[in-house]
This record gives sequence, structure tokens and C-alpha cells, in this order.
Amino acid sequence: MAEIGKDIEKAASLLSSGKLVAIPTETVYGLAGNALDENAVLAIFKTKKRPSFDPLIIHLCDIEKVKEYVREIPEELALLAKKFWPGPLTLLLPKRKAISDLVTSGLDTVGVRVPRHPLTRELLQTLNFPLAAPSANPFGYISPTAAKHVQDQLGKKVPYILDGGTCEVGLESTIVGMEQGQVIIYRLGGISVNHIESVVGKVLILPQSSSNPKSPGMLKSHYAPRKPMVLGNLDELMIKHRQKGTVFAVLTFSRSIPEVPADLQFVLSPEGDYDEAARNLFFAMRALDNSKAEIILAEELPEINLGKAINDRLRRASAK
Repeated sequence: MAEIGKDIEKAASLLSSGKLVAIPTETVYGLAGNALDENAVLAIFKTKKRPSFDPLIIHLCDIEKVKEYVREIPEELALLAKKFWPGPLTLLLPKRKAISDLVTSGLDTVGVRVPRHPLTRELLQTLNFPLAAPSANPFGYISPTAAKHVQDQLGKKVPYILDGGTCEVGLESTIVGMEQGQVIIYRLGGISVNHIESVVGKVLILPQSSSNPKSPGMLKSHYAPRKPMVLGNLDELMIKHRQKGTVFAVLTFSRSIPEVPADLQFVLSPEGDYDEAARNLFFAMRALDNSKAEIILAEELPEINLGKAINDRLRRASAK
């Protein structure tokens, strides 16, 4: 099995020699490789079984380093970087030639992020190359928010997992770019739409596509448990599946369901706190996926704060 530890020098040495290392970020754990080494980038796609048309995000330690790999940062996006970096924000920017088309799936833009997690920031400061790092899970499955999740999912496929504890945000980064002067959110994530709009004004939110995504994380079916997941009116769904005799688990925002056994339900935040709900989402999906339930029933959250991003993940997890 992959070794878990906190040795930054070991992680840096492996990455410098073209190997992959799982790294902690405040969002989820990433499967990292040298973004300038095409063999390492190919190994990321192969290890995750990720389709080559789904581009990767590169990670750097600060905005000055970012400028080495992108041709420009439009003014509005620079304002967002100033406000939210380091943090769960990815900017889609025109790339320089140093970034291979393999990383960007042939697109002229690259997703760039400055993560906030102290261990990974320290690691990035020791490296002279950016890290390409999608979530450290088999493609399409639930994103990992702890080192053990990576070990359980990728086993011997990665030599080292840098252990940074449980992820603080628990949802992937918000991806923002620009087209024809309009600020666009390509993927909802760890920074809410309200926070983005408080800096740059009204934004356009793109729906996820089913193929040829313009940015990472736009595929319709994604972040999914292996068990079927159904999203809707929880009370109606429970009545329907009781009548069928189905063993079901429930995923709720803030209420517990007295008639459902404790091991077959997960309340994302008893206090109705959206940050806590986001932090618990992938953990909850993983726990219910490993339960004795045949199906997972879930409800949407109110579409405010991080509720929009959480609902985005729930919809994709339940997409047929």
C-alpha cells in the first residue's frame, strides 16, 4: 500500500524524479505530478483512469510563479486572485508554451491555483516546477478528503501520500475565467458565487457539459458513489422505497430522520452550517456508499452560500 507520511523532502524528491505523490489541499487531496513532465502527466491520467479530454489544474506557490506560466491575468481575475489566493479558487488563464497541451487537453487556457494548505505550500516552495493535481481518486468517484481515503482508493498506484489531515473546505475549488469581457464560473466550488460577485459584480454560471469540457470538473456525471444515488423530496422518496422494500440510506442537510437507523443516515450539518456541510459532503457520501444500503436517497440544500456548490456535486453524483 502507498506510504502515508509528512516528509516534504521525500515528496519533493519523488516528484522531481517523475513519480506521483498525493498532496493535501484545503479542498480535497490531489494526485500530483510535475506539470512540465509529459510522462508524469500521462501517469496521472492513467492512474486515475481519467479521460484525456478532461483538463488538469496546475498548482503554484504564489501569483509571481503563476505569471511564469500564463500569458496574462485579466484585471477582474487579478482582483479575485488578490482576494482569494491562497485558497479554493482556480483561474482559467491563457497558457504559455511551457504548459503542454496534454495538461490542458489541447485548450489554449490552463486552470491555475495557489492552494492554502501549509504542507503543500511548503512543498511547492521547494519545487522549480508547477504541480498538475486533479483529485486523488479513480475518475468519477467521490473525491478524497483524508489521506486514508487516498490509500483506500489508489492503493499501490501512488508511492507516497503527504498527510495533511482532514481537508478544511471539502469541496473542489471554484473555477473562474473570462470570455469576451464577461466573468464566468465554470465550476461551482469552495468559494460561493456571492463572494465572487462581491469582488467583480455579476457573473455568468455555466452549466456542466457532458463532453469536451472547457475547464476541469465540468462533466455531467462525477463525484459519484458506486451505489445508485437519488436526489429529490426525501419524504416522498422514503415512502416509495419503503413500499418497494429497498434498504436505503439517507443524506440530509440538517435534520435527522428518527425512523432511519443511525448507520444508514448522515446529517451534513445539524446546525445548518453550509461550511460544515461542504466539509462533510464527500465523507458522508463515502460512509453511506460503504453501508449496507442498496441505494442512497438525498435532498438538495437551499441555493444560498455554498448550497449551490453542494447541490452541484449532489446532482452530478446522482446523474444517470
